Amino acid sequence: MVYLVICTVSLVVSALTLFSGFGLGTLLMPAFAVFFPLEVAIAATAIVHLANNIFKLMLVGRKADMKIVMKFAIPAAGMAIVGALLLNYFSNMSPVAEYAFAGKTFSITLLKLIIAVLIAIFAVLELSPSFETLTFPPKYIPFGGMLSGFFGGLSGHQGALRSAFLIRSGLKKEAFIGTTVVSAVVVDVSRLFAYGVTIFSQNIHIIRGQIGFGLIVAAILTAFTGSFIGSRLIKKITMRTIKFIVGILLLVLAVILGSGVV
Repeated sequence: MVYLVICTVSLVVSALTLFSGFGLGTLLMPAFAVFFPLEVAIAATAIVHLANNIFKLMLVGRKADMKIVMKFAIPAAGMAIVGALLLNYFSNMSPVAEYAFAGKTFSITLLKLIIAVLIAIFAVLELSPSFETLTFPPKYIPFGGMLSGFFGGLSGHQGALRSAFLIRSGLKKEAFIGTTVVSAVVVDVSRLFAYGVTIFSQNIHIIRGQIGFGLIVAAILTAFTGSFIGSRLIKKITMRTIKFIVGILLLVLAVILGSGVV
């Protein structure tokens, strides 16, 4: 069942992300969170996210503007580590509340509340037509890197902010795509280093016994497959329709996560 759910979500989401503003990590992480602790779900999703970005890097990485990458990715890498360390800190805190329902006990933790709020905020922003045109002057690129990297390390939400800060950097389409991909890889490597020292080392029994190398590989392969299928079969689906459906689902997830059900 775990393989079926994770691989199905990875397949569908990787196709949807070709047309929507949502990133693979934003939508795949909730599927992992259904079966594993939230901090483990975020860290496991980061592995799939990195693999997918490395695949893109081989295709478009050479088009990146390295001057922009340095301005954006270096501060992003540092703040990604800070965000990852905060994730680990929050994950070790005791529940703020517990309640019983239908014979089961549910726990509400500070980490769940934080991630739920972030998911809700980013879902609302992506659903807002005005956010699609939100950009920042090039002088704010380092700050954008810090902001994007921090949220990337804390919750995995980084794509929307990265695009908003880089879209007005004066890059041509190919250079813009290459720059965003290289920057994403830098953030992923940085936060995975921090996850490895903290979350993975503390939850090695879960990773070996419940997740395993096979599940990660399966999620990566189905993500690649979804991107391939999506580029050919769902071009007629409007971006707005996809963003609306996914946005509503994310808002529902935020409520479920914040209430401690997941």
